[in-house]
Amino acid sequence: QVQLVESGGGLVQAGASLRLSCVASGRTPTMYMMGWFRQAPGKEREFVAAVSWSGRNTYYADFVKGRFTISRDNAKNTNLQMASLKPEDTATYYCTIGLWSGSEYSPNYWGQGTQVTVSS
Repeated sequence: QVQLVESGGGLVQAGASLRLSCVASGRTPTMYMMGWFRQAPGKEREFVAAVSWSGRNTYYADFVKGRFTISRDNAKNTNLQMASLKPEDTATYYCTIGLWSGSEYSPNYWGQGTQVTVSS
């Protein structure tokens, strides 16, 4: 079984920065990608960013390019550095493990989520 534990969420003002972290444990798959999704109240869950096994390749949703940076410390840790936060970034952020499928990142395992709230 795979466990993903997120940390670093909180309440910040618009324009601030926040860093989310995620640690994987258990029977993790081989050479997996890690990524982040988010879900705001009343909205569908959406892709935010993903990073390859090596950490060299990163992928972002258009709405976070230039503001968010995903990184990978090692095989089981990933971080999402968020800058210039906007109220519309308010959501529950989920850490995932997955693979590249076709033309997109496809998650297989999900964390419980961490809440990010950005006040105006």
